[in-house]
Amino acid sequence: MHKIEAKGILSQHNGMNLYRGCTHGCIYCDSRSACYHMAHAFEDIEVKQNSIALLANALKHKRKKCMIHTGSMSDPYLPLEMELGYTRAALELIYEYGFGVTLHTKSDLILRDVELLRRIHQKTKCVVQMTITTLDETLCQKLEPNVCTTQARYAALKQLQKMGIPTIVWLSPILPFLNDTVANVCGIVDLCIDAGVYGVLCLGMGMTLRKGNREYFYQQLDRMFPTYKDKYIHTFGDRYWVESPAHRELSEQFFTACEQGGLVHDPQKLFTYMNAFPSNPSPTQITLWDPSV
Repeated sequence: MHKIEAKGILSQHNGMNLYRGCTHGCIYCDSRSACYHMAHAFEDIEVKQNSIALLANALKHKRKKCMIHTGSMSDPYLPLEMELGYTRAALELIYEYGFGVTLHTKSDLILRDVELLRRIHQKTKCVVQMTITTLDETLCQKLEPNVCTTQARYAALKQLQKMGIPTIVWLSPILPFLNDTVANVCGIVDLCIDAGVYGVLCLGMGMTLRKGNREYFYQQLDRMFPTYKDKYIHTFGDRYWVESPAHRELSEQFFTACEQGGLVHDPQKLFTYMNAFPSNPSPTQITLWDPSV
């Protein structure tokens, strides 16, 4: 871990990353790609130590309420969050200033903040996005070794449902020859139906591979799945988008399963839902954070 002074915290589209880098160890992570120009080791987490002050200032001066997004490049619930609590502090500000939030994570550590998320959703809107890649717990521990397994994420989704917080599952990535089976894809959809999720987001039955994450992915294949790297190279060459040979069947089965289960699965509809700030949020409550107090 190392700390920096950031110049800003919210992107043009209100995205926020309090940390940079990750220790989850997911073997397929696109955030390792060289195009993101990370100047430090990926596991050496960059902490924006002035991020909470920057966020307070940004929210205070925004003319229009909106959804704040976090988790696109670095999981907001890294193990380091237990020590630093930046995500918790950011959520408290989002609640106090009357904004909405959507978080993308793989970690059941989010349950630490479930009561705060519930209060945000009652006041404005909160959506939790959870990535699930496989029903096979052993495979999950290989693909995503330093974060909770699928069953723990499923339990977290159930708890969020119980608290009235809407959830969306990312069925991503689909790794050719590893988790690209009808049983896995449809099994995850069934799990989502049982967990009461709003929708399932799948941007294709494949994965991205480019400089940086490609090399790391191949190293891990050599370590855990001997011969698979050669199979990838022979099948896909140096393509950026690596698509499962079974993508047509998987897509058809995915769409059918979602339709039968009443899950929203159109990406545009899901992104629109996540980005939409409620037109009639609950009245802002006066709190110690309210500048009028």
